[in-house]
Amino acid sequence: MDPADHKYFTIIDYVIFVLLLVASMAIGLYYAFTGGRQSTTQEFLFADRSMKCLPLSLSLMATFQSAVAIIGTPAEIYANGTQYWFIGCSYILGLLIPAHIFIPLFYRLHLTSVYQYLELRFCKAVRICGTVTFIFQMVIYMGVGIYTPALALNAVTGFHLWGAVLATGLVCTLYTALGGLKAVVWTDVFQTVVMFTGQLAVIIVGVHQAGGLSDTWVKVRDGGRISGIDLNPDPTVRHTFWTLGVGGVFLMLSLYGVNQAQVQRYLSSRTEKEAVMSCYMVFPCLQVALMLSCLMGLVMYACYDNNSPLKQQYITSKDQMVLYFVMDMLQNFPGLPGLFVACLFSASLSTISSAFNSLATVTMVDLIKPHYSMTEARATLLSKLLALSYGIICLAMAYVVHLMNSSVLQAALSIFGMVGGPLLGLFCLGIFFPCANSIGAVTGLAAGLIVAFWVGIGGFLSRMPSSVQVLPLNFTNTIPAASENITFTAVPAVIDATSRPVGLNGLYSLSYMWYSALNSSTVVLIGLIISFVTGPTKGDDVASGTVYPVMKTAQSLLRKLVKPSVCCTATPEHKEMDGHKELNGNVMEDAGTEEETETFLPSDPVSHLEQETSV
Repeated sequence: MDPADHKYFTIIDYVIFVLLLVASMAIGLYYAFTGGRQSTTQEFLFADRSMKCLPLSLSLMATFQSAVAIIGTPAEIYANGTQYWFIGCSYILGLLIPAHIFIPLFYRLHLTSVYQYLELRFCKAVRICGTVTFIFQMVIYMGVGIYTPALALNAVTGFHLWGAVLATGLVCTLYTALGGLKAVVWTDVFQTVVMFTGQLAVIIVGVHQAGGLSDTWVKVRDGGRISGIDLNPDPTVRHTFWTLGVGGVFLMLSLYGVNQAQVQRYLSSRTEKEAVMSCYMVFPCLQVALMLSCLMGLVMYACYDNNSPLKQQYITSKDQMVLYFVMDMLQNFPGLPGLFVACLFSASLSTISSAFNSLATVTMVDLIKPHYSMTEARATLLSKLLALSYGIICLAMAYVVHLMNSSVLQAALSIFGMVGGPLLGLFCLGIFFPCANSIGAVTGLAAGLIVAFWVGIGGFLSRMPSSVQVLPLNFTNTIPAASENITFTAVPAVIDATSRPVGLNGLYSLSYMWYSALNSSTVVLIGLIISFVTGPTKGDDVASGTVYPVMKTAQSLLRKLVKPSVCCTATPEHKEMDGHKELNGNVMEDAGTEEETETFLPSDPVSHLEQETSV
């Protein structure tokens, strides 16, 4: 495609794009005028706790399958090969741990905001700190998430920049404010179908353009884009098996274990079992999404080989790579460019709507409701106004991002990922360490945030002089495939070996995949040290059901593996006696049975939030 000959949308493309927005809006209006008509906070914020596992699983996947990932992951695969695909290994533990630890604990405590847990376990100050940190995280990402795809679309197709931003932002704000969580979940389902369809269409056409499956395979194989398992233990290398498969677990836990947008969906399930099943069903959904994005990157390479549009200066940023490919290869297929743009903006809509809903929930439940008594009708109206207000803030943040250059946009994306690690560490401190106290929790969170911003911003500043030529293996960015400029090179490993960073530069060059692990570990370590210095919490002072019995569970599993007969010889009296003592999270001297481990929390506990009016 000639750089001066931009391929603009046809009428069919515009129709498909508009139909996406109209359909999303229609779903919101449907739930605004049916059922309970979103007249209570339980219906508006939690869908009356009546959601089934299949739509929830698709919504859970769509929430963080953002437009940044759809336009970025293929470009990452095109530039550096399939090594990034190994992040799929982290999905196993990254979803099993929430399914068996976080979800049962949060569900049985009858929470409405995940940060209520922090007050139950520690104190109100810790809860407010966690809430404010989450709001800061999501508000920044909202502007980036809505602006990035609009900017890429504008640069490649000439689609009006602010027209795309306003259309996406306003439609998303309206259906979220009118239809509540039900509308958000079911639009996520619809948008997920659109996402998969758009990506699949691009892959099929791209394979045809490249000469068929066999030719595509030969080109990517000969081009060195099929990566083996890289077991390099160097933490400064962007993508190895360890950074992706191990560091990625912490990133997944911060997203699917303790993030309000995801926990709110777990809590909207009809039963705890369905909440756990929805988490299990996310695994194949995420694998399919990852596979489609990676295949698109391979097809792009088969079509362009090493003559990338970026190298030819047809485009100016890696962000524009995928859309350029779509407009170039699909120009003779009317409607397909529009379908892919609908796919792209579906990802953006699903992410932003989830942000609106979760931000309205935590603001209402954590910051307003505890301090102001109000009727149910007024609380519901205020929740809708909060969702609307965050939509306006989103548009304002998009304008702020517009005023930044690409390097600052990079920093904004990094901030989103850096904040998730300390929040994960804060919850882990409370759930797995009964001795941790409130002072240790606040101090640990502060230390984790300081380390996160020190490493993240320090790394960004250390790379500023070389912003034109960036070494791909040493680039640390929170969202890998989103915003870094890349240098296409056939031998990146040689470059990395000759310029290995040392000292502070080594810390600043830490792979972004280790950010969550580093920051969460800092919170836990500092939190435990301060807790022991100021006086650890006694077992009797820990609220019932807020601590997971790690040692008891480990002992039970170990005994079952080593001596299976032990589990069968325990008397009923022994089981009953041990089960009552475990609710504080105290470690028992005698190992329990499997039944005890599975019921470490009461199946139908009395809510610990009786002092607050139910939202």
